Order: sequence, then C-alpha cells, then structure tokens
Amino acid sequence: MPRAGLTQDAVIALALDAVDEVGSDALTLAEVAARAGVRVPSLYKHIASIEVLRDAVATAATRELAHELRRAAVGVSRTEALARLCGAYRAYALRHPGRYSATQRAPRPGERRDDAHAGAAAEVQDVVSATLHGYDIADDQVIDATRALRAALHGFCILENNGGFAIPVSIDESFDRMVAGFDRMLSTWSV
Repeated sequence: MPRAGLTQDAVIALALDAVDEVGSDALTLAEVAARAGVRVPSLYKHIASIEVLRDAVATAATRELAHELRRAAVGVSRTEALARLCGAYRAYALRHPGRYSATQRAPRPGERRDDAHAGAAAEVQDVVSATLHGYDIADDQVIDATRALRAALHGFCILENNGGFAIPVSIDESFDRMVAGFDRMLSTWSV
C-alpha cells in the first residue's frame, strides 16, 4: 500500500529538491526514498525506474525554466528582453544548480515518455525565439542564434556554479558585459 500523500508528483518534487543538493547525475531512487521516508520498492508504485524519474526531473525543471524566462521577457523587447531573459536564466542556474543541469538533458526524439520533455523544451525555445525575433533575425537563422546564446549562457553558468571565476572582479559586471556584447552581436546578425 502506498504511503499516504506519496504520489508521482510528490516523488518528482522530492527528486527536484534532491538534485539541487546532490546533483542530477547523483540522483538515485534510494535518495528519493529516504527523503520520502519509504523503502525503494515503495517508489515503484509511482515511478517505473530511475531513468523515468530522471526524465521527469528534466521535464519539470525545463518547464520551470521556461516559466522563469517567459515571466522575465514578456512585455519588453530587444535589449531589455535579452537582458531580462539572460538574467533569469542565470538566476535559475544559480538558485537550482541540479535542476539547471537536468535542463541540459535533451529529449530523445521518438520516445513516447519524452513527449512532455520535448514540449517543455519547446516552451523554452519559444521564449528565446520570440526574444531573438526582436532583433529581426531571419527564421532560418534563429536556431543558430539560439545555439550561440545558449552556449554563452551555459558556459558562464557552469563556470560560475563550479567556482570557475576566482579572480576578484565582479562576476555580475562580467555577466552584464557578456550580455551587452551579445546584444551588439544580435543587432548586426542579419547584416
């Protein structure tokens, strides 16, 4: 009999908290079971395997990130939208390092259980695309611009989360300069 109050959503919520503490690669069913106060076999009533749980964590975290980005960028355009979107991205990565890491897990096309994850990833892409369209970037070049932006943001966030910025210069100022440089690059992207 399942523990009262333990549901699939509750298991995923426990796993989301766990990945921020132990890292997404270190997530185990034993870790989640301990947090739930149950034994591992009890989790199988709610989640089929560790891979299914990792997929669910990636989906939930990606959906959270999409929500944060949308909330930050809505109602503004171009430079302001880019700055807010980048700031929200960084803030999410700093606040939720394990969840952020899980967002980097790409959905596997064609696998039914990844449909929700693909939908969440599309939500992120929609917000980023809308921001980039403010720079009059042609539809056939939005993916290139998205990849460049993602690489810059991801690199910065991973270095910051892993303590890679030890020089005593303001990290915030460095980030703001990077975003300003990206704004200039996007402004001339289609020229």
